[in-house]
Amino acid sequence: MSAPLEHLTRSGHLDRIFIDGEWTQPGGAQRAPLVCPSTGETLAEMPLGDAYDVERAVQAAHRAFPRWSATTPQERASYLDRIHALMLERAEAFAQALTTEMGAPIAYARGAHVPLAAEHLRVARDNVLAYPFRVQRGATAVTREAIGVCALITPWNWPIYQITAKVGPALAAGCTVVLKPSELSPLSALLFAEIVEQAGLPAGVFNLVSGTGPEVGERMAAHPQVDMVSITGSTRAGVLVAQAAAPTVKRVAQELGGKSPNLVLPDADLPRAVSLGVGAAFRNMGQSCSAPTRLIVPREVLPQVERLAMAAVDAMVVGDPFNDKTTHGPLANRAQFERVQTMIAAGIDEGAKLLTGGPGRPAGHTRGWFARPTIFSEVRTDMAIAREEIFGPVLSVLPYDSVDEAVAIANDTVYGLGAHVQGTDSDTVRAVAARIRSGQVHLNYPAWDPQAPFGGYKQSGNGREYGVEGMEEYLEIKSILGYYA
Repeated sequence: MSAPLEHLTRSGHLDRIFIDGEWTQPGGAQRAPLVCPSTGETLAEMPLGDAYDVERAVQAAHRAFPRWSATTPQERASYLDRIHALMLERAEAFAQALTTEMGAPIAYARGAHVPLAAEHLRVARDNVLAYPFRVQRGATAVTREAIGVCALITPWNWPIYQITAKVGPALAAGCTVVLKPSELSPLSALLFAEIVEQAGLPAGVFNLVSGTGPEVGERMAAHPQVDMVSITGSTRAGVLVAQAAAPTVKRVAQELGGKSPNLVLPDADLPRAVSLGVGAAFRNMGQSCSAPTRLIVPREVLPQVERLAMAAVDAMVVGDPFNDKTTHGPLANRAQFERVQTMIAAGIDEGAKLLTGGPGRPAGHTRGWFARPTIFSEVRTDMAIAREEIFGPVLSVLPYDSVDEAVAIANDTVYGLGAHVQGTDSDTVRAVAARIRSGQVHLNYPAWDPQAPFGGYKQSGNGREYGVEGMEEYLEIKSILGYYA
């Protein structure tokens, strides 16, 4: 038994949800298996919430809202500071939980998943202290106030990172929340509820209800006393949530799918552009909505790109995620493993050039959801592997003959979440970035910026997370005319 699983079992929280400041048993009879991605074995049976639990949680959040929204920014920042400090204190427990529940290599969980998640809390704390909640515009006061009770729906691929990206700014804005984490990655969410409780957050401000999308997520979205829904997930899930929310005319923020381009300009430092590009596409085993899985390169350098890309894969270590030397672990669950296998087969069937990887598990792995890091070259824009989000370690290399064609390829997608541009001439790189229809564009692999707003164009969603804009999603605008008369 992993340490977090043992801890949650001993504390009695493993089979509980958190409502109105209390750990309570879910009312539903459904259970979901917690499956070890490395072996496919069931580690525990997790109870799931139902409509009764949603109602209890929403009512608790509704009761807590008037008092919480009236707190000062300094008070809310103080609570966020405590939660942030507790997350750092328990960083190893969170890392172990992520490796257990979704197969993140322990080194990557320690170095990326947990510290970046903690940054969302720090940023929320800093932003609420600096934010002008009331500004003067002539005789009018333009104020921003908490929108109300927020339903937060988070995914399994970056479990704790997405929880803090929503909970942090929602609490900073003065909202109360009901969180539905993915039923496939429950451990890190339960650990987070523990630190919220330990931080002394008032009862009802934060509530956690485990459950499925149809049973819990859609009921939260449809609830008349929920004022806003924020979901990170597939485009299909986002559509269902928006449909459920529409009759009550509530705000819906959606961070959904992607098929991000990585456009390599003719003057780019090719070894750096390709090696880091493969690494970015395959981070988190390719299970990132903004992973740049379309590498768009000049046709004349395609043979060199292929050699560099294969060398980058050769340097990866796919194996036991609890081994410090492992760079890439298993996929998070059976459904994702089967999806990746289907898409690799589609790439082969459509005639793409298979450079490395392919169907099946890597050598030495006979069980678990391990997949082979796979690269296709000579990919056409009409192929499924160039158009559909795979959410796994599959990279498509698409050649181009002119920069205008490269930009057209980059924009030839229903998505618009992330993008990358590589080149040495800064003016050209910036000009190309301006032509790409995407919510974020990364130039020459910059450092991650937690203050950079993140969100999508087109079918990648609506609204923004991270930074000041992420907090503003949870605020309403009120104009008070004559305030300064």
